[in-house]
Amino acid sequence: MATDLTDFPDNPPVGVFDAPFDSALSERYLVYALSTITARSLPDVRDGLKPVHRRLLWAMRLLRLDPSQGYKKCARVVGDVIGKYHPHGDQSVYDAMVRLAQTFSLRYPLVDGQGNFGNIDGDNAAAYRYTEARLTQVAIDLMDGLDEDATEFRPTYNGEEQEPELFPGAFPNLLANGASGIAVGMATSVPPHNAAELLDAAIALVDDPAADPLAYVKGPDFPTGGMVVDAPAIIREAYTTGRGAFRVRAAIEKVSEKGGGWHLIVSEIPYGVAKGKLIEQLAALIEDKKLPILADVRDESDEKIRIVLEPRSRTVDAGVLMDGLFRLSDLETRVPLNLNVLDKDRTPRVMSLHEALSAWVAHQFVVLRRRTEHRLGKIADRLELVGGYIIAFLNLDRVIEIIRTEDEPKAVMIAEFQLTDRQAEAILNMRLRSLRKLEEMELTRERDALEKEQATLTALLASEQKQRTRLKKDFAKVRDRYGAETALGARRTRIEERAAARDIPLEAMIEREPVTVILSQRGWIRAMKGHVDLSAQETLKFKEGDGPAFAFHAHTTDKLLLAAANGRFYTLAADKLPGGRGFGEPVGATIDLDGGTGVVALLRAGAADKLLVAASDGRGFIVPTAEVLAETRKGKTVMTPRTGAKLTVVRAVAPGDDYVAVIGDNRKLAIFPLAELPEMTRGQGVQLQRYRDGGLADARTLVFADGLSWAMGGGSGRTRVEADLTPWRTARGAAGRMPPTGFPRDNRF
Repeated sequence: MATDLTDFPDNPPVGVFDAPFDSALSERYLVYALSTITARSLPDVRDGLKPVHRRLLWAMRLLRLDPSQGYKKCARVVGDVIGKYHPHGDQSVYDAMVRLAQTFSLRYPLVDGQGNFGNIDGDNAAAYRYTEARLTQVAIDLMDGLDEDATEFRPTYNGEEQEPELFPGAFPNLLANGASGIAVGMATSVPPHNAAELLDAAIALVDDPAADPLAYVKGPDFPTGGMVVDAPAIIREAYTTGRGAFRVRAAIEKVSEKGGGWHLIVSEIPYGVAKGKLIEQLAALIEDKKLPILADVRDESDEKIRIVLEPRSRTVDAGVLMDGLFRLSDLETRVPLNLNVLDKDRTPRVMSLHEALSAWVAHQFVVLRRRTEHRLGKIADRLELVGGYIIAFLNLDRVIEIIRTEDEPKAVMIAEFQLTDRQAEAILNMRLRSLRKLEEMELTRERDALEKEQATLTALLASEQKQRTRLKKDFAKVRDRYGAETALGARRTRIEERAAARDIPLEAMIEREPVTVILSQRGWIRAMKGHVDLSAQETLKFKEGDGPAFAFHAHTTDKLLLAAANGRFYTLAADKLPGGRGFGEPVGATIDLDGGTGVVALLRAGAADKLLVAASDGRGFIVPTAEVLAETRKGKTVMTPRTGAKLTVVRAVAPGDDYVAVIGDNRKLAIFPLAELPEMTRGQGVQLQRYRDGGLADARTLVFADGLSWAMGGGSGRTRVEADLTPWRTARGAAGRMPPTGFPRDNRF
């Protein structure tokens, strides 16, 4: 239910009154909320201005700061505004004035500033005592008709002055320049659009109120250019509902260099992004290594934006680098649309593009009729005077005689010539030098012209069709001033559908280089450059009392899986490991691993799609590798061993493996089908082998038809193969039997 502002008196009674606290508080808060919504934060759909902007332009108009006149100090303007019309802080008024003058904030600036009014880098404007301003032609167009009773005026806050309630000009300022504001419980956000497109749509709406504005309005048109990359369906839905957002990208071009190199040039940035902060953001991506394929950023801008982005190497894919920039920086942003404005009844509501433009067109019809009625009144007044002048000319000698001889010439002339009071007064107030202008032909010609104009305007008021024709002509004149062929009116933002920026694969973000990963028995980890010979012990150095636990070849693009005895899995990035010089660093510095918890396995995540995990009590299961990857340093619980047990086996399941081989501390071997082992993401698993004494020693998967092989001891390098595994083939959970002759005494596969 809407609340009428008249319910709250301007001069409430003074005194102490008993009232419930909740009702008193709610009433006062409602007054504040309504004041904020209607008189501060939301623009009017008819002129697109908030009160502070309207009062600024009105004060500048009264100071005669036309585009053809000189500039005046902004301090003078701000002083007039806060002294006569807007009793608020001078800084807030000056900030509003600065924004009206910024060519990178307003698509069609309303103030022409001279001096430092800030820049796209995000620097603030100079103080108002140093800057000067005047109105632009856009502001003149927006205020056109104020002298012709085109809109209502109201007293200022102190009753000493008058100010317009809104501006009547035929410039669609709300949508052309956009608006933003936060009220109580609601907000507005309207991006700027192209004025020529809006006027084309308005002309179509004059003829057909059901016309589709989107046949003319392509989308937002930002002063900073850029590119709107949303699909047409998304743009249409946003304009139909009045709510949505537009994906806006910077204009980036790939420039080739001699020798095969290349770099990127950013020439336009998204609307509302400060260039200085954008440069800092891009530099932080390089310093924090969040986008390693970006090597350098340089700002070579002058009056035009030119940001140079250097890739890490010429082999970097330009499309991948752009996608990374769009995802990780403000080179792509979302500009919201929330067409929440005040309608002609000062009621806030969200409008569609069609409703907003239709409301503005309806307002222009009202303005046209008011201006026509005002002109008719002026014509009637002038015709009355011209009629009197003609009578005076035809009877000039008698008029002079009456003035010379009569004590009350006015009454005599009215009675003798049937003049009106205004006619008689005008004749008496004429100077003698004006007598030479009293020529019957000139007066008759003026009267005929006025009567002809009067008939035309009367017919205009009587015919809705003539009003539509006149309004279209007026719109066309303004449209020509802001057409696509003009510097100010040419569209700056392109509308091109583009796919969303892709997720950047790790391989694309990091240069692929070979490394050798080494983890010592005491938990010190390092990555040596290149694939070193793992059999050459002199290349693998450790602290005294320490030795190798895991060592294998990998690449900087690999993710590594570390499994701890408590059943938690951790993910390490190979490119983030400490270098191979020295002994490395404790792995606990990278992940939250208790120093007393042993490391069961360290392997590449891409080594297999599935893993076999088993605990010391003989329970285990199959887990997909993708399910054990952890995003945080706290890791991820995969195996939950029973009390007294711990994770002891983590093995990659090779493609084609169809059986599981398990051996216990009691040296009993059991082999059963892999299909009997469940695939889980977390848990204790199922019993792999039954033990009377001891527990699980080792487990692995294999191809049953290929048999079981193991390395023979003594440093011979030979391998023993047991081709027929039928004697050990059993069901899951069986005790098993002694392994083949020659099987390693440590019970390890």
